[in-house]
Amino acid sequence: MPRSPRERMVFSAVQLIRARGVSGTGMRDVVTHADASRGSLAHYFPGGKDQLLLAVAHHEAERVLTDQQPQLGDLTSWSAWSAWRDRVVARYLAQGTDCPLHGLVAQLGRSSPGAQAVVAELIARWQGEIAAGIRHMQGIGEIDATLDADRSAASLLAGIQGGVMVMLATGRIGHLEAALDVGIDGLRR
Repeated sequence: MPRSPRERMVFSAVQLIRARGVSGTGMRDVVTHADASRGSLAHYFPGGKDQLLLAVAHHEAERVLTDQQPQLGDLTSWSAWSAWRDRVVARYLAQGTDCPLHGLVAQLGRSSPGAQAVVAELIARWQGEIAAGIRHMQGIGEIDATLDADRSAASLLAGIQGGVMVMLATGRIGHLEAALDVGIDGLRR
């Protein structure tokens, strides 16, 4: 449970946005839910709702990576890759078509430098974890040493994100599963 007033406000905003969406969540709602004062909201988020939404986006981006641990950080065998694949699928099955990070980025817009920075940081960290797993597997001779680990990680991540977008649009997880399965199988060759 969040301890500081700022953490409580971000956590409250996360919960409300998950339940109501961005457009259905007002600053007064966050203050009430967090049992905070309007003054503290203005103190911690002087930029208003956009600044609070960026804090929520950071929280949700961190959650994307945290929800894949410890498997994402331990891609050291094919069984570990399989466990990570299952973890990713389970995360998105549990989330369903309600993706708070996607909603926030859509609300803030692609033109928002803050939103772009949050997404860029998430993608870089996620891709870095996958590339580290590929490099480990190259080091133990399980993946071809001439394979470009960064490019392969980027391709796998793009497939995941494409699968997530199809899932958000259709409610079906099959494209995400296919992207993971084909991407991981491609590393084995």
